[in-house]
Amino acid sequence: MDAIQSWVSEHKLSSIGALWATGIGASLVVFSRSKSPMKPSLRLIHARMHAQALTLAVLSGAAAYHYYENRDIDPKPMKNVPSSNATYMLEWDLHNPF
Repeated sequence: MDAIQSWVSEHKLSSIGALWATGIGASLVVFSRSKSPMKPSLRLIHARMHAQALTLAVLSGAAAYHYYENRDIDPKPMKNVPSSNATYMLEWDLHNPF
């Protein structure tokens, strides 16, 4: 399981793209086996929509996993910034919000 998890973390886009293609293929197979009166173009549109929903679910899960994984790591300490410089940056940020 660790090997799969490390491979997926190294190849995030490839694994998401493979999942998307698998979703389209699975949806096309399901729609082609049923005797639905849909045209092939409509089947392809439905397959794409199912694959996009699956991809969004996986991306949401990956974002949640990434958030909770990195939440336990201590924040990086800031470099030694002189207080006058930090005060200037804070005042500039307050006066120029955009």
